[in-house]
Amino acid sequence: MPKDPNPVFMKRAIDLATENVRSGAGGPFAAVIVRDGAVIGEAANSVTATNDPTAHGEVNAIRKACAALGVFSLQGCEMYTSCEPCPMCLAASYWARIDVIYYGNDCHAAARVGFDDSFLYEQFKLDRTARALPLRQLMRDEAWESFQAWHDKADKIEY
Repeated sequence: MPKDPNPVFMKRAIDLATENVRSGAGGPFAAVIVRDGAVIGEAANSVTATNDPTAHGEVNAIRKACAALGVFSLQGCEMYTSCEPCPMCLAASYWARIDVIYYGNDCHAAARVGFDDSFLYEQFKLDRTARALPLRQLMRDEAWESFQAWHDKADKIEY
């Protein structure tokens, strides 16, 4: 069961996002990850500063929190983010097993200032053969080797 939200952590995410814009470091997005009432990772968007399209505030914060804890699962953690996560950040949050996400601005507010993810949401609903970005399978049989190796590995770490 998610804990009650703490406005102090949301304020921190909003402040990081605003500072990021005012300093010229990046876009108006930031996230704070909390466990047991303590910040374990926080970060702002650094897409343009690092030339990394995956360097969204949430993804950067997840990376920092995982590094700080030495784990790949953030189960037991909450995320406070200045804006509702985009599809990539939402997926990363699922993979990280974050317990709950509290957000400030929503996707409609983001769209009003030029960050419109509606195209992505629509693309995900389409059959992969109908998407704007072509997906073409190649060397399926050869690619199975890595899956077979994973399947057969006795000492794998499940995730």
